[in-house]
Amino acid sequence: MGGDTGKSSSLVHLMVIILCLVAFGFSIAAERRRSTGEKFPDQATNSTYCVYDSDVATGYGVGAFLFLLTGQSLLMVVTRCMCFGNALVPGNSRAWSIIYFASSWVTFIIAEACLIAGATKNAYHTKYSHVVYAENWTCDSLRKGVFIAGAVFVVFTMILNLYYYMYFTKATNQAARKNNRANSNVGMTAGYP
Repeated sequence: MGGDTGKSSSLVHLMVIILCLVAFGFSIAAERRRSTGEKFPDQATNSTYCVYDSDVATGYGVGAFLFLLTGQSLLMVVTRCMCFGNALVPGNSRAWSIIYFASSWVTFIIAEACLIAGATKNAYHTKYSHVVYAENWTCDSLRKGVFIAGAVFVVFTMILNLYYYMYFTKATNQAARKNNRANSNVGMTAGYP
């Protein structure tokens, strides 16, 4: 997880960045490909339907949700969710790791909520046609910016996760050095004959 140098693993940093950037890309793609509806008159029944285009944004939204979930899960497994494993040494690094841990979970939950809500709402409009008998109406569609809000919180989550992992590793390595120092003094008393 980083050795005795006090540095965090580059592989974990790289994986978290890649997974979050892919989630960000899927979020942007989902926003650009939101389904839109058009009025379609049916002459046979003398009613008007909303006909929606492709359902691609739903897949992109779910993909972004899963990639972000994978990145968060990877980091929580590596750090043992900060609840299990060795205790962190009290100090600056521990305080910052707790702050970044809590903040990253808040932004993660907001991002996931935006992504899954956008995907669900987009899928609903694509799958079902609505019969409308009123004159002045428009076809419902997903509001602009839902997936963009998810993308913004994906970036916030990525940044907070990187700082959390960096400070968590510092606090863990400080604890390891403290234990090594304490263990090196044991058995050092010299007995004279």
